[in-house]
Formats: sequence, structure tokens, C-alpha cells
Amino acid sequence: MLRSIAKVLTVAVLAGPLAAAELGDDGLHKTSWMRDTFKDLREDLEEANGEGKRLVLFFEQRGCIYCTKMHEEVFPRPEVSQYIEDNYFVVQLNLHGDVEVTDFDGETLPEKDMARKWRVLFTPTILFLPEEVGEDATAPEAAVAVMPGAFSAATTLDMFTWVNEKRYALDNEEDFQRYHARRIQERNNGSTD
Repeated sequence: MLRSIAKVLTVAVLAGPLAAAELGDDGLHKTSWMRDTFKDLREDLEEANGEGKRLVLFFEQRGCIYCTKMHEEVFPRPEVSQYIEDNYFVVQLNLHGDVEVTDFDGETLPEKDMARKWRVLFTPTILFLPEEVGEDATAPEAAVAVMPGAFSAATTLDMFTWVNEKRYALDNEEDFQRYHARRIQERNNGSTD
């Protein structure tokens, strides 16, 4: 009887979210690999480069069901979380926030106004930055890739890997969609997860 109860409890735990996503005072999900910075993107880029990591910006908002999905189902997956932690310098931005952000072009605006300037409409939106950004460029102009919305763990990991390996710069005609399709086949089960 005790074994049956233990089995049921184990299945229930495994069927639920991998980990409860912690919410900050701003209502946004927090992870251990998100950085608390002054949100001066030039400084953040310099720090990311100093650590040998890629700068990535996460736009999220309070109550976003898709952000919740990513933080409860995708980011807690060890292979995803560890890859992001090992390779990326993550700065979280609030779509409706008032914290000042200094763009690469030097303009400083509250998060919500920067989101408008950058035409960010959906959350989550993830902007991947190169190691070098020109003086007059804005973050979206400089971005090497943008991930708009919530995706499966495998798609997310493939995007982070594709950017980190600089596959966007290869002259082999394997854009992200072709890369992702190849990775699905390599996983041998045809699954996006």
C-alpha cells in the first residue's frame, strides 16, 4: 500500500512543473542566471564580454501566461538552464516598467518607453546581441536574432545554441529554421522537445 502511494506521489510530482518560478516585487519571474544591472547596455555588453558570455535581453511583463510557461516548463529544464547560465549574460526588462535603460545609441528611457522605441509588442521577447555594437545602433538594430514568444525547451535550446555558436554568421545557408529542423532529426524522435 505504501509503495502504491509513493508511486502516485512520484508521478504527480513529475507531472507538475519542474520548479516553481519565483516572482519578484515587480511581478516578473526571477532566475538565478538573471543579472541585476544598472541597465546601461554598453556596460552590460562589456561585462558580458569580460565573462566570455553573450548579452541577451528578456522583455517580460507581470501576468504574462507565456512568460510563466517559459519559467515553469522550459527554463527549469537542466539542459536549458545550464546552457543559458554557462553562455549568456541575461538582463531582464519589464514591458511596463519604469527603470531607466540606456540604449547602445546613448538614449536613456524608462523600460516601457524603450519597449515602444524598440517596437516590442509581445512577451516574452528575447533579443540576442553580438559582442560588438556600433555607436549609433539601437539594441534591435544590432540584435543578431530575436525570439518573440514562448517555445518548447528544444526550440529554445536550439535558438540559444544557434546564436552562441554564431551560426547566423556562417555562409552555409542554414538559417535558424533549417538548423532547428536538422536538430529535431538528430534527436532521433522527431520531437521539438
